[in-house]
Amino acid sequence: MAGTVKQRVRRTDRAGGPLRRVQIGNALSAFGSGFTMPYMFVYVDQVRGLGSFAAGMVFTVFALAALAVLPFTGRGIDRHGPRPVLLVGAALAAAGAYAFGQAQTAPTLLAASFLFGAGFTACAPALSTMIVRSSAKAERSRAFALQFTLVNLGMGIGALVGGQIVDVADPASLTRLFTIEAVTLIGLGLVAGTARIPAAAPVAVAERGGPTGLRALAADKAMLRLCLLVALIFFTCYGQFESGVAAFATDTVGTAPSTLGIAIGANALTIVLLQMFVVRITERRRRTAAMAAAGVVWLGAWAAALVAGLVRSEALAATVAVVAVYALFGVGESLLAPTLGPIVADLAPARLLGTYNAAHALVKQVAIAVGPAVGVLLVGSGTWPLYLLAMAGCTLLIITLALRLRGHLTPAQDNAAPVTVALTRPVGELSTAA
Repeated sequence: MAGTVKQRVRRTDRAGGPLRRVQIGNALSAFGSGFTMPYMFVYVDQVRGLGSFAAGMVFTVFALAALAVLPFTGRGIDRHGPRPVLLVGAALAAAGAYAFGQAQTAPTLLAASFLFGAGFTACAPALSTMIVRSSAKAERSRAFALQFTLVNLGMGIGALVGGQIVDVADPASLTRLFTIEAVTLIGLGLVAGTARIPAAAPVAVAERGGPTGLRALAADKAMLRLCLLVALIFFTCYGQFESGVAAFATDTVGTAPSTLGIAIGANALTIVLLQMFVVRITERRRRTAAMAAAGVVWLGAWAAALVAGLVRSEALAATVAVVAVYALFGVGESLLAPTLGPIVADLAPARLLGTYNAAHALVKQVAIAVGPAVGVLLVGSGTWPLYLLAMAGCTLLIITLALRLRGHLTPAQDNAAPVTVALTRPVGELSTAA
């Protein structure tokens, strides 16, 4: 028994270093993303003068790049491990980000956006697989929550700094931002891509010879229902966060880019302040309840957006309402961060962890591709009340689907069964290590 305990401690200590590097790489990349993502719409629409339709297409192409790479990404992770996939993805994303900052025409911007998106989305399932392999099951929710906190902290700081640098009259200011993004993506590859990730768990005898790839996913009804719910979540929240809501704030409400940066910073600050507190609550609650609660909070965000649209002639009141929208989005995101990653890991067979993470990422990216197109179209055409009504309706559907998913999960998958915690590294060490 003593020997078993020592082996567990040694395995956990070895995992601490890789997990720490993965978290730092995530935060570094997020800082660069905060510089650029919130201002891609402004860059294409106003700086390059190509209009809101071209700006919406850039977001759509960025997300649709996932369709080209993610089906191969999951297979590559399962066969060769997450590190090679992460290194290739980071290199492609860095090249795309740099090219985006240099591009001046719609075709070159779309081509750079595709390269940028393909590399960026390939990194996501690789990083998720690294976190799962580098953390014990009992501490996995906290590992994903800490990742989300660090990512949002990096993006928030990047957005705040970037918002003060952006000058619509000076295209060079945007070019510098995208160059910084390329450098941080290279940093992601150097820090996280060179970590020594623990080997995959051995495949159980019962799992050998079973269906693989899409056949395995198609046979997993719980995963299919989760993917539908995730698609709606990312269409309604994340697909609007940097496009539809940003367009609504700047074009309809008249929010300045610097103020938009403050609002995005408020989102990140909300997550940083609440995340580790929220994870303590979600650890003792059903995951489906946490997802439904996120939907309830987002209904409040859309209500605040309605207030911003109605009082847009009052600058101070409209600004407060826009900041409230992003802050409430942050509360909902905090509820989801310790939920989505662990539930995918619990649903996935060990031999198909990369495939399940890639499918999860693919669904998210498709939703993010469709979301900006719908959001920018409705806001750009002046039908912003219809836009807010449609998003509120989608949010109500999120709540419904989350509660109905409960009947298709085991108690362990829904976090309803008591978890026997093995001797692992203290939580404080995990939090401070990153």
